[in-house]
Amino acid sequence: MFLISRAKALHQTPLKALNNSIKQAHFQSHRNQRSTKKNPHERSRKRKPPPPKLKTHIPFISDLKEINTPDDALHLFDEYQKLGYKHDYPSYAALIYKLARSRNFEAVETLLDYIKKNDIRCGETLFIAVIQHYGKSHLSDKAIDLFNKIPSFNCTRTLQSFNFLLNTLVDDGRIKDAKEVFNRSSKMGFRPNTVSFNIIIKGHVQKGEWDEACNVFDEMLQRKVQPTVVTYNSLIGYLCKNGDVDKAMDLFKDMSRKGKYPNAVTYALLMEGYCSLGEFKVAKNIMFDMEYRGCKPRLVNYGVLMSDLGKRGEIEEARALLVEMKKRRFKPDVVTYNILINYLCKEGRASDAYKVLVEMQVEGCVPNAATYRMMVDGLCAVGEFDRGLKVLNAMLTSGHCPRLETFSCLVKGLCEKGKLTEACFVFEEMEKRNMQFNSEGWEALVGSVCSDDRGACEFLNALITLDA
Repeated sequence: MFLISRAKALHQTPLKALNNSIKQAHFQSHRNQRSTKKNPHERSRKRKPPPPKLKTHIPFISDLKEINTPDDALHLFDEYQKLGYKHDYPSYAALIYKLARSRNFEAVETLLDYIKKNDIRCGETLFIAVIQHYGKSHLSDKAIDLFNKIPSFNCTRTLQSFNFLLNTLVDDGRIKDAKEVFNRSSKMGFRPNTVSFNIIIKGHVQKGEWDEACNVFDEMLQRKVQPTVVTYNSLIGYLCKNGDVDKAMDLFKDMSRKGKYPNAVTYALLMEGYCSLGEFKVAKNIMFDMEYRGCKPRLVNYGVLMSDLGKRGEIEEARALLVEMKKRRFKPDVVTYNILINYLCKEGRASDAYKVLVEMQVEGCVPNAATYRMMVDGLCAVGEFDRGLKVLNAMLTSGHCPRLETFSCLVKGLCEKGKLTEACFVFEEMEKRNMQFNSEGWEALVGSVCSDDRGACEFLNALITLDA
């Protein structure tokens, strides 16, 4: 069958005989329907209303959640078919989500083709998810193509998928294409809403196109589409980023007069603007003034102040602010801790940053990929490669993957310290993830460890042979 043969060719999985499995499943379903036909006399009896439907437990989907690799996911799909399990839309959708997250788009497209040919009814959310993953992989053309194909799947496109496509294009830096799609909205049967306009405004300000953003804002008002706090935040953020805080304050006052209440993000943007001008005290006063205006400070506001202190090297003041947050019963999140870890590492205080890492975990805050990356890089920068390896292990165990630069730095450092076994372990982890040194990386590694250490030289020769 087409689906299985293509998936097998692409991924070398044991998927096969899908048509036979589905025919068998249809036959079994038909037989079950025949066996459950009621006696004619029973039909005349008054039927009780059916009980409310409970959420159906689907074993395949439950098992799929435990699968990590796309090949294993496809294998599981095939194994269920061999057992006579009939896959329907929820199963296909769950598998497609899994494959899309893994960037296995060839298999995703194979499954979508099968769904289309067999007229399996789909929900719009499936296409939205794939469009988003296309965007994250900078495959915006495929996102546009899939959006255009949605009706061919017997699925109705709505303004929701339209807005997701706009956002995908904008996030991929393609504001001109997004604007073109936006201008064709009426031909597609859509009337752009506030979200649509906000996305286009965001795209223009990201490109530094202030006049175009203002034109879209004016068009928004002309069409009687009401701006929201998100609209104003995009414009205020642009002005603050470019040092025009006075104009941002005028816009802030204007939105308040029009009954659009600023939120914590609005105040954070103004605070960032003042911090960029060296007005830390003004920024801090804004944070305490916002509560008086009826907007409770959030972590993002404290984060602005902590970041500014960190940039200026005032780490202890940033620490004190973290303590103050806790006294005011704000529970720091991973972003807050990352700010402190980042600047401690930049100051060469990786050991202190490591203590913060331990502290955040003790308090129940789970590190993310950025936390581990900064910590490993910081430890490598001060020559603490053994501890860096420990953090790397924790990172890998948590399901996060370092950047190539982080792997390379750790391998190089371990080799310089004569830790060849540990360096080999790191290199193997790189190989598992298809991450390899470039020519410059190899040159730096060879030059740093081969001059005085014959054992390291032999080790590198072996690795080069393996890489080749």
